[in-house]
Amino acid sequence: MKKNIIPAIRLTLVCLVFFCGIYILAVWAVAQLAPGNGKGFTISDNGKTYHVNVAQSFTQDNYFWSRPSAVDYDAAGSGGSNLGPTNPDYLKEVEERIQHFLKHNPDIDKADIPSDIVTASGSGLDPHISVQAARIQIKRIAKVRNIEEERLNELVEKNIEKPLFGLFGTEKINVLKLNIALNNLK
Repeated sequence: MKKNIIPAIRLTLVCLVFFCGIYILAVWAVAQLAPGNGKGFTISDNGKTYHVNVAQSFTQDNYFWSRPSAVDYDAAGSGGSNLGPTNPDYLKEVEERIQHFLKHNPDIDKADIPSDIVTASGSGLDPHISVQAARIQIKRIAKVRNIEEERLNELVEKNIEKPLFGLFGTEKINVLKLNIALNNLK
């Protein structure tokens, strides 16, 4: 028994030193090389700091709306609803979102609503919407803010993020950056 206990204790001590010390320092050192020094991608506006890579809740008519979130935009608990596309509860929830969107955007046809504006992402924290989801909201925002639609179209165009290396992914728009630019529009 002594033959097995001593090596087990040694292995436990080596693992404790490695995983509680060396490994953590190595991860911290690598994080210092990343943009934001491991604190994430942030942006400051009017004295407030926001995380660009985590969705924010925008539901007022004078802003571009974010994607719905199954976790209420809580970065501490990312996750989807885990309901399938044929689940009656999920279908009811999506239909309620569609009706809410149509109520606030009466000039839009139901068939023209992009899916990403009424369905949550897998993480519930996706900070992006499609270009189509941004464009479909322009009429509402122009009316509420009393801004020409053309200026909002230009703003959307300036905030389009292209696919990685021009190949991977689709064009998308970060809602937080777009709304900050909207607030700074003169």
